[in-house]
Amino acid sequence: QVQLQESGPGLVKPSQTLSLTCTVSGVSITTSYYAWSWFRQPPGKGLEWMGVISDDGSTYYSPSLKSHTSISRDTSKNQFSLQLSSVTPDDTAVYYCARFSYTGQYYHFDSWGQGTQVTGSS
Repeated sequence: QVQLQESGPGLVKPSQTLSLTCTVSGVSITTSYYAWSWFRQPPGKGLEWMGVISDDGSTYYSPSLKSHTSISRDTSKNQFSLQLSSVTPDDTAVYYCARFSYTGQYYHFDSWGQGTQVTGSS
């Protein structure tokens, strides 16, 4: 029932800001004990966790990306967004949004978007 879908420009010029939106259906992003995360996967590399926004709107970021990363939400649209400033070619990756569930005895990412390719290039 739960679906996540990333959207946004596939090409971002260096030094500009990457902006992506994750649209959630099937559950409210304000529902207790769910948090909403962003990941990315550069070519040939593993997944990198970027940050998360919790059910109460609190945000947490990877220390290596904190200075450039902002996650926000629009509860009226049931969406949460990622902004990554000062983009370089090294930010080229497939970007994913995912739901983190901590409602039971185990914590896990139980729902994922399909991913969207973003290239930092002129």
